[in-house]
Amino acid sequence: MARNIAIKVARAEKDMTQKALAEAVGISRQTMNAIEQGEYNPTIKLCRSICRVLGKSLDDLFGEEESV
Repeated sequence: MARNIAIKVARAEKDMTQKALAEAVGISRQTMNAIEQGEYNPTIKLCRSICRVLGKSLDDLFGEEESV
């Protein structure tokens, strides 16, 4: 699984720490870190919660990157 840089960027745009985002969606900071590192595949419900808090769409944060 690839790293999820989009979440990290969206978090930075909102000036949120991993801990703050994790608390907002009801998970641990360690789980949020694992999601960003690509070591944990979140449920669709969790993905939607993360998107809602960050004001992004599923495609923005979890969509597949197009290959060139």
